[in-house]
Order: sequence, then C-alpha cells, then structure tokens
Amino acid sequence: MYRFARNTLLAFAISNSVLASPLTKDNGAVVGDNQNSYTAGENGAVFLQDVHLIQKLQRFARERIPERVVHARGTGVYGEFKASRDISDLTRAKVFHKGEETPVFVRFSTVIHSKGSPETLRDPRGFATKFYTREGNWDLVGNNLPVFFIRDAIKFPDMVHSLKPSPVTNQQDPNRFFDFFSHIPESTHMLTWVYSDYGTPANLRQMDGFGVHAYKFVDAGGDVSYVKFHWKSRQGVQNLTAQEAAKVQSKDFSHATRDMYKAIAAGNYPQWDLYIKVLKPSQLDDFDFNPLDATKVWPDIKEVKVGTMTLNRVPDNFFQETEQSAFAPANIVPGIEPSEDRLLQGRVFSYSDTQLYRLGANHQQIPVNRPRVEVNNWNQDGAGNQGNQKSDVNYQPSRQDPRPESNEGRYSELPLSGSYQQAAISKQLPFAQAGDLYRSFSAQEQANLISNLAGDLGQVKNSEVKHQMLSHFYQADKGFGERLTKAVNGNLKTVVALSR
Repeated sequence: MYRFARNTLLAFAISNSVLASPLTKDNGAVVGDNQNSYTAGENGAVFLQDVHLIQKLQRFARERIPERVVHARGTGVYGEFKASRDISDLTRAKVFHKGEETPVFVRFSTVIHSKGSPETLRDPRGFATKFYTREGNWDLVGNNLPVFFIRDAIKFPDMVHSLKPSPVTNQQDPNRFFDFFSHIPESTHMLTWVYSDYGTPANLRQMDGFGVHAYKFVDAGGDVSYVKFHWKSRQGVQNLTAQEAAKVQSKDFSHATRDMYKAIAAGNYPQWDLYIKVLKPSQLDDFDFNPLDATKVWPDIKEVKVGTMTLNRVPDNFFQETEQSAFAPANIVPGIEPSEDRLLQGRVFSYSDTQLYRLGANHQQIPVNRPRVEVNNWNQDGAGNQGNQKSDVNYQPSRQDPRPESNEGRYSELPLSGSYQQAAISKQLPFAQAGDLYRSFSAQEQANLISNLAGDLGQVKNSEVKHQMLSHFYQADKGFGERLTKAVNGNLKTVVALSR
C-alpha cells in the first residue's frame, strides 16, 4: 500500500510538472530516505555508513556558534545610504561624495542581555552600520545613546562582568553592578541615560543612533579633523515607560524586530539622517572636559547633515546574515581613522578579535561581511576560506606578481607630546553633563528616572555602595540626588559628606 501510494503521488507530481528539486546532502548528492535510518534489519543496529544520518547529527550539534558576549540579541536590515553634502574639505572618503549611494547593513541589538532575552529590557541598544563602500567596508559601530559608561578599554571586561549575571546565581544583580559603578564616577552620565526612558526604546525605527566616539576625518591633503556621528530618526524618537515596557513584554518578546519587519513589508521604509559634529585638533583643549572622552558629548557644537539612510530589505536568512554579520571599528576606509579615544583604541582590537573567535579567520568572506570590491592580499588558508588565489606568489613585495601599496591608505600624521604613562586623563569632569541631562528632562521624565533608578539601587544591601552611588547623582544635580536618596531611604547627611 505504501509503495503504491508513493508511486501514485510521484506520477501525479511528474504529470503536473510540479516535482521539486530533490533533497541533497552537503556534498550535493541526493538523499534517498530522510525518514528512516539505515539499519541491520528491523531490530538491528544502525549502520555507521548512513552518512546522511551522521551528517544531520553532526551539523545539528554545530548549529550554534559562540554567542556574542555583548550585543547577542540583534536584528539586521539592509538598505542604502545617500550622501547629500560635499564635505571633501573634511574627508577624502568617497562614501561622503555628494550623491554617492552606498549599500548598508544595519544590526540593532541589546548590549548586555542574552540572545533569547526580551527586546523590552532596560539596556543600551547597539546601532551598527556596515557601509559597503567602493573603497572597502566601513563599520560605524555605535549605540542609541551618545555616551558610554567608561572611558578606558581596560575596564571593559570588568564592566561587562558586573552587568552580566552572577557566576554563582546566574542572575543579574544590582548589588554587583552598582558595586562596580560606585568606583567609576564617570559612569554617572550614561547611567542617567540608561535609567531614563531612553533605556527602553519603543522600537528600532524610533530611536537615534550615535557613533559615541570621536573619529578622525582626513582630507586629500592629509589635514585632520575630529568628528562625531549622529543618526537622527526621521520617524521621531519614542520610548516606553517601565510600566509600558512590562505590558509589552507580557505579550511579545520580539516586539522591536516584529515592528521593523512589519514596517518594511508594508513599504514604510525607516530613514535616518546622518549628522556630524566637527572639531579641529587645535580646539581639543578649548573645553573643561576632554573631547576624546567617550563619557562626554560635545555641547554647543553645530551639527551638519551629510546624508540619509533608508532601510528597505530584511535578510533572507537570520543566521546567515544577521547572526553571522561581523562589525568592528577596525574596518575603516581612506579618509576615516580612529581617534585617540582610549575606549575606541581598545575596541579597534577587541571587536575584530571577537569576530575571529566567533566566526573564524575568514569571516569577512561570508556574504554579509564580504566587501563589494576586490580583496587583494596574501592572507591565506584557514577554516572556511573561499578565496580565489591562483598565483604561485603568496608574499609581498614581488616582481613576479607585484601588488603595490597605495598612498590613499596611509595613516595621517599628527605631532606627539608627553611621556609614556599609565595615568587617567587630566580633565575628567565626571558629573556635570549628567546634571545637564537630568535638568533637560521634563518633570515626568525626571520622575520616571528616579523611579527606575530607585527600583535597582534600592536593592543594594551594602550601605557604602548605595551611598557612594547616591553621592554621584547628588554631585550631578542636588535635586536629583536628594530625590533619589529619599526614594531609596538613604541618609542625606552621608550623601552630602561623600560629595565633598
């Protein structure tokens, strides 16, 4: 009966010209039976030679690549960036030639929480953009908030460890991360952002993005400017209160991804305008803070629009594209360079190294990461290599197969001063901008911030840690500190004393 039914269906399919392509193994050979293992009789053992069974089990066991330590939960979207302003006086990067259209891939993400976590959780949002420029790939790897918790990359592993779940209880614990931040006064600015409603964006379309760090622009003559990047959402900015976020989370763990995919499917393509702020090297000492400090914004510096990004296509396969996408500040093009920002300097190394660990030495050959220009070097071999090297020469320089350097790729030159050192920057000013931010919030936003902070800080059992944190917010703004101290039943006299 089974054979008759199968043959009948096969004949029907052939007669109606709807026979699909056959199932194959990874080597392309067709699969004979995907329902039953190859056994020695009805009750006998399974044959090791059932290569299809073995391959399925092997591949299944290897479906998970290492999860990103940070930015594990992400959503990727394709689009285009169109430059709208001539800034050749600032940079020779062709991506900013007026009218230039560049394909992009953007990955939005949460920072601390795991891959399967709800998209409503309080967290900075990653906003990473890969520009497939005609000079190679440029990655602008930023967040939805303009600053960060720390200013030196040497503290990055400690910060992440404190924010991640406890190695003992496997639970995120305010006692742990506030213990850490009580030693890091410059974190006050970012904590004020994260615990405001900006820490729970309503969706991905209605939030801004920031490069966070200062970068360098270099023009055709080698002159250097410092620049900060800001993606402004044309959809406006919309956040959730803690109560609204809890309500959304009770119904949908993936509300932000769903919103983005739904908008694109409906043809409502989200757009962001890219703005820059620019400083000349001679201006870096004009402020009471260090402009290369990632915990600071550049107030009172005019923003200039340089282009617009439109996102209009979702990936065909989440794993192959969104999960295997690899971003790193080390991916730069002529005319754009890292600044001396200490946190950025560490990220230039660590992000690339992370992708080598997660995806292998040839991760930039994966289609979502592959440049749209020819790659021409002698990096060779390694797992997953899909290069097309045919020359007997695999070294440089060579007269047989010359591949010369280009002056376009040379780094800029700036004078140096000072001595070798291990010391903090001189202009720290850890609290002032946090106070400015608090005062910029509406009365309701301030009330939400106090409530959100009190919910976590009130759980801290160590009185010294709690009051040290309270003193940071008090030094940012007296009213901020007083209201928060009252909300967590702290001792205001102790807070004032610690603030002196």
